Amino acid sequence: MTDHLFTCDSLTYHRFNLNEEEFKIITNLVSQHLSEPYSIYVYWYFINTWPQYCYTVKDEGKIIGVIISKINNHKDVRIRGYIGMLVVQDDYRKRGIAKKLVKLTIENMIKDDKVDEISLETEVINKGALRLYESLGFIKTKRLFKYYLNTHDAFRLILPISEKSFKRIAFLKH
Repeated sequence: MTDHLFTCDSLTYHRFNLNEEEFKIITNLVSQHLSEPYSIYVYWYFINTWPQYCYTVKDEGKIIGVIISKINNHKDVRIRGYIGMLVVQDDYRKRGIAKKLVKLTIENMIKDDKVDEISLETEVINKGALRLYESLGFIKTKRLFKYYLNTHDAFRLILPISEKSFKRIAFLKH
């Protein structure tokens, strides 16, 4: 069962509360659209530990988009949000759905966990994802060679939130 958060353009946005039927739909959606195969344990880990950062978008009850995220303590000096998976079905793209999901996640990470930054990785060839994240203020910080199993490179992107994000970890108190 999901918690309805809001409706926009006849699509409903929900906070995911572990439900076996929706879990299967989400894992299928992600595996169809992302190049990296994720183990069922990765999904369970994210969704069970950080359900407050896992959202779905539905059209007439059918899941058409999902974002799965988490929070962690980065080197004991920063609180870092992490966007692990973001998918919107092809026929729903170019409607701002992914942007709404990312903004929803960012806003709640800042409000609920006072994150210092938010990170993610995306394939260097995924121009649409790069445009989306850069339009939201994410900065490419590192190229990760042969990062994915398909041997594609990735960019690590960071969205700085607090002043800590602009300082080298060596200069921050542990």
